[in-house]
Amino acid sequence: MNQEEARFGKHLADLARAADQRSIVTFTDFLNLNELNIFHTCEQRFSFVQWKTFGGYEHAERQMAAFIPDALLFPWEFPIACLKIAPLNRKFAEELSHRDYLGAILNLGIDRSKTGDIVKGEDCAWLFCVESMADFLCNELTRVRHTAVRCERCDPSEIQFSLHTEILTGTVSSVRLDSVLAVACKASRSSLISSIEEGKVFVNGRLVTSNGHPLKEGDLISLRGTGRFRFLEVGNQSRKGRYFIKIEKYQ
Repeated sequence: MNQEEARFGKHLADLARAADQRSIVTFTDFLNLNELNIFHTCEQRFSFVQWKTFGGYEHAERQMAAFIPDALLFPWEFPIACLKIAPLNRKFAEELSHRDYLGAILNLGIDRSKTGDIVKGEDCAWLFCVESMADFLCNELTRVRHTAVRCERCDPSEIQFSLHTEILTGTVSSVRLDSVLAVACKASRSSLISSIEEGKVFVNGRLVTSNGHPLKEGDLISLRGTGRFRFLEVGNQSRKGRYFIKIEKYQ
């Protein structure tokens, strides 16, 4: 680890010790993929407590980590709020992208670590954030680009959204990371090796820098700047000895 990563690892260990010594649940802010990788790398340093990660919904990429003491006797929940951002007048609303929503939020001076995923719907978006920032965002987030918006709390269990996905199929000579990514990205294996070696690929939140890393069904693959893919299944072999695979691409 470099110095910055070492400091982050120490911060995680400090939170775990605080949870153990004070018999309370302690939380991180939202962790990005690299921080989640450091978290998993450091798991043995806080094995004396239980831990859990969650981002507000099942497929969240950005997640909080909670450290839970063994002697905890009361119920708890992650301090995550879900906000719905919708145009005041749909008739005059622009077509807004994920980047538009994120830019409007960061322009309010909010640190990215205080916000989780932004899930874009057809005419609105849902934002997951730390509970302490929810009221501020509801009051201050009034415009995204040139579109006037309303930001309000909502219950995540009532959200009627589905992630837009695309099913991709193809054949590979072996179920290894570069081969599966080549099908997912519709690119050559050789063109993806540099992305893997440069630390841009994560499997189930863990950094993977080996292009030959074996995958198993259900693995979630994230490629920075490109997107996320779930390796769904490997089927029978073709007459040429290649394996049929199926991948779910999150759009």
